[in-house]
Amino acid sequence: MEFFCYHRDRAGSATLRDEMREDHWSYMDQYAKELIARGPTYVGDTPTGSVHIIDLPDPATARAFAFDEPTYQAGVYRDVLLRRWRNLLGRSMWDFPGGRTGGNRYLVLGLGSGQPADLAVPADRDELIAYGPLLSDDGTAWLGTAALLRAPDPEAARAVLTPGRYADIEVHNWQFGGRPS
Repeated sequence: MEFFCYHRDRAGSATLRDEMREDHWSYMDQYAKELIARGPTYVGDTPTGSVHIIDLPDPATARAFAFDEPTYQAGVYRDVLLRRWRNLLGRSMWDFPGGRTGGNRYLVLGLGSGQPADLAVPADRDELIAYGPLLSDDGTAWLGTAALLRAPDPEAARAVLTPGRYADIEVHNWQFGGRPS
């Protein structure tokens, strides 16, 4: 089962986040084979959150993954969005043909409202790093859509989702995560 996890930073937690970097990376190293995508969101040079898309056996294991994470335990994050997710691209971010660098990268998060939308991969998939629906724990209810992509600007990134089909669409600057090479 695939899960989308977005830890949102608490205001003023950047220093603590920096202090916890090695603990965070060491924790994530334990899940290297299960990770589909990972990386921080930010405004300017300031981190605002951390995305992890991961394949785990069940919702209980996903909750443990999200809430046992050391920087969550230390108080870096103010909240966690954890949802089942379906990997419509069938690959990890490390398989993205565009590579780790170059161009602007974004997290686009559409929070569902009403009938499901954007259940198929957009026609222009070359700029998609990760894409799929957010689902209820049992996988039956559509709750939104999450995408990681390369785009020229936030407006172009937002356009990956159908306007008017979501209660809200968030666009965050995002970059590939993990230990520096």
